[in-house]
Amino acid sequence: MKILLERMRFHAFHGVMPEETIVGGEYEVSIDLDVDFTNAMETDDLDGTINYAIVFDLVKEEMRTPSKLIEHVAGRILKSVKQHFPQIEAIEVRVSKLNPPVMGDMAQATVVVNG
Repeated sequence: MKILLERMRFHAFHGVMPEETIVGGEYEVSIDLDVDFTNAMETDDLDGTINYAIVFDLVKEEMRTPSKLIEHVAGRILKSVKQHFPQIEAIEVRVSKLNPPVMGDMAQATVVVNG
């Protein structure tokens, strides 16, 4: 069973370039969760699944902490969500930097971590 939390958007201050830490940039985070939510399907009880609002708040908190690399941000998000919800069987976190500062046109740069 999967829960997909897709394209959460944030303005954050990650990057190697000095101006990225001052001006910031736009980011998207998506998370795929493998979790047994049979209980929620049968009982209509939030305790039988993952609370999306809590996941969003965990991601938001990690996005507030500046890092040079989005790889580091993705790893922190993965650890935070797994620690808060030990019932997660597997997790994939995707962090995308929109319009990264390169000498050309690039829609986004994305890293993917699994745990």
